[in-house]
Amino acid sequence: MKNIKQHIVDTVHLAYPVIIGQLGVIMMGVVDSVMVGELGASPLAAASVANSLFILIFILGIGVSFAVTPLVAIAVGAGKFNDCGILFRQSLIVNAALSIILVLLIFAASEIIQKLNQPPAVVALAKSYLRILGISIIPAMIFQTYKQFIEGLSIMRPAMVVTLLANIINVFVNWVFIYGNLGAPALGLDGAGLATLVSRIFLASALMFYVMRKSFFKQYDVSFRFKSINIPVIKKILSLGLPSGMQYFFEVGAFTFAVIMVGWLGTAQLAAHQIAINLASVSFMAAMGISAAGSIRVGNAVGMRSISETRKAGYSALLLSASFMGVCGILFVLLRNFLPTLYIDDSEVISFASTILIVAALFQISDGIQAVGIGILRGLTDVKAPTVITFFSYWILALPLGYFLGFVQKLEVLGVWIGLLIGLSSSAVLLTLRFNKKSRKIIEV
Repeated sequence: MKNIKQHIVDTVHLAYPVIIGQLGVIMMGVVDSVMVGELGASPLAAASVANSLFILIFILGIGVSFAVTPLVAIAVGAGKFNDCGILFRQSLIVNAALSIILVLLIFAASEIIQKLNQPPAVVALAKSYLRILGISIIPAMIFQTYKQFIEGLSIMRPAMVVTLLANIINVFVNWVFIYGNLGAPALGLDGAGLATLVSRIFLASALMFYVMRKSFFKQYDVSFRFKSINIPVIKKILSLGLPSGMQYFFEVGAFTFAVIMVGWLGTAQLAAHQIAINLASVSFMAAMGISAAGSIRVGNAVGMRSISETRKAGYSALLLSASFMGVCGILFVLLRNFLPTLYIDDSEVISFASTILIVAALFQISDGIQAVGIGILRGLTDVKAPTVITFFSYWILALPLGYFLGFVQKLEVLGVWIGLLIGLSSSAVLLTLRFNKKSRKIIEV
């Protein structure tokens, strides 16, 4: 039996490659925002609107792709190694089919931007950019399938490496097509979208090549030679994945609607909101990495049928995330006047962003706890109650309060962010209480 200290060490060992990889993913967005920000406030605001709509839809696919990780981890913990390959092949079928559906939804969403009461200059730029991002979902979902499968086997570094390489590709293609270098046309914001598409094609191709060539994975039959469509396994993946997707949909949906509300306040506040979201996303990716590690370790303990190890694995992940995010919050406060200058030199935007970062600092701990709470409950295959919790926290608390404070009480963008803070705090408390209850008994899977 391991003590809490050893559990934390084991969680860090699993988490840090995921954290670096997740930071690599979010850094693509940060780099895009910085490079697009040089074109002015309108392209930056358009990127905010388009990215928010994109992630609102794409997060459903991400949630479904996450399902295979705890299922594989549980199979490993129980010593059922033959089940791992079956789970992989069926998840690839599910994710490939889902990616097509999501692309169609993205194209439909691009038609409603003009109905969201956004500035005209923002609407024109966002529509085209969003469609390019939509096409990138197909390679992104293939990448997610391979990534989540090997993470279920506690193999974390390959996805990290290819993500870091993809960042280099993204910067180069951005430089070529945003500004029109090397004789290429200057596509502006669309150039950033093209860079994202190229980077995601690389991600999928590189990780697929690694898994298919590595002899270790041959025991799981990771080829495209599917023996059959296993309906019971697909149902199990969807029963865990769809609620997981809805959890993230409710959270991301709240932040997306917050973008729309802030857009009603004008381009300057919307650009400031995008800067603050970008910065908060950097620390959040670390929490997501810890969440992924916590989900795997809880799943392994569930497979071993150990209540003690399950609880230690979960609580060590919560403690680790809360501590890290607390440090990030302090940095946000100390550097609140400097960080926005990395994006734009507009004094009005910088002023709004520095104020928002104070609230972002306050919700760092809550954000970290709720992110890990979802992960460790997924490790218990508990997804229905967390879905209700996230809906309540973000759509019953966060958004109504954000609107009331922002528009009725005239706090504007600051009020919207205070509403988000309250929603995140509610989610963190309720998810932690849920884990405390569910982890007290053996989970039948």
